[in-house]
Amino acid sequence: MRQGLLQIVNAMQSKKIMLIGDLIADVYLEGSTSRISREAPVLILEHTAENVVPGGAANAVHNISTLGGNVYAVGVVGNDFPGKELARILGAKGVVTAGLIQDVSRPTITKTRVMAGGQATVRQQVVRIDREKKDPLTPEIESRMLEYIVELIPQMDAVVLSDYGGATVSPAVLQAVIKTCRIHDKPSIVDSRYKVMEYKDVTIVKQNESEAAAAIGLKQLDEKTLQKAGVTILNQLNAEAVLITQGPDGMTLFEKSGKVTHIPVTNVSEVYDVTGAGDTVVAAMILAVASGASYLDAACIANFAAGIVVRKPGTATAGPNELQEAIGGHYEIC
Repeated sequence: MRQGLLQIVNAMQSKKIMLIGDLIADVYLEGSTSRISREAPVLILEHTAENVVPGGAANAVHNISTLGGNVYAVGVVGNDFPGKELARILGAKGVVTAGLIQDVSRPTITKTRVMAGGQATVRQQVVRIDREKKDPLTPEIESRMLEYIVELIPQMDAVVLSDYGGATVSPAVLQAVIKTCRIHDKPSIVDSRYKVMEYKDVTIVKQNESEAAAAIGLKQLDEKTLQKAGVTILNQLNAEAVLITQGPDGMTLFEKSGKVTHIPVTNVSEVYDVTGAGDTVVAAMILAVASGASYLDAACIANFAAGIVVRKPGTATAGPNELQEAIGGHYEIC
């Protein structure tokens, strides 16, 4: 199967993927530790840098783009620096950003991390400050988003719904996306942190173990309840496939045919950082399916892609050459 996976990676290039979701700006304020404040027992940091990194659905966009997809990003940003910086960063990577709708009534979802460290000390996170307006989208903003989505889906090869619990994927947006995808026979995938059971008729569902457990009313999954979760989600959502990621235990694919396949990790000993690996799985999976791959082959490719990013620090991505090298170097996986 190895040669077939390499051919799929080639076919993934330039596929048109629309991604709708909660775009998050991960802001990193960097500083070096200087002394303790006289005002309170807290560190004083000398500011050295400020960086914005695509997070949430924006990280999934970044992953699809890096893997070679032609991404159409759809979401809501504020009239603020983080929103403008997200648009600039994604645009510079070749992402189509016409679907980033500016809402002056709400800020861009921002997670600001204050990082402290010096030349002789370990860089550490001191505090995280989240900024988000949780109110539903206004009818005007929702209408603009729906118009863009419905008009462009027929031109896409596949669609991603990246739901981090924000307001972007409203009930109206969710229903319109899935209905339009069904009408035009476009595969869709959902990665939803809190409300996956609302995504009836989506093509593919991606969940991690804790999300899948919550979806069926459990706190955690064991081998037996993993099977129950996969089959329950598959049947209740009328999906074609459900992929449950299991961290160091790999991932398990449930298909509508009844076939269940466990896929082990490529090399657990080299795991460095799992941050954002779920977005990589979604990106690789949907690009492969859009290229005509079977759900199993697509899941195998997603597994290899995740194996690359967990060996990198922070929120990382994988490129086509890295992916092909990883696939070519492992005979025993898939």
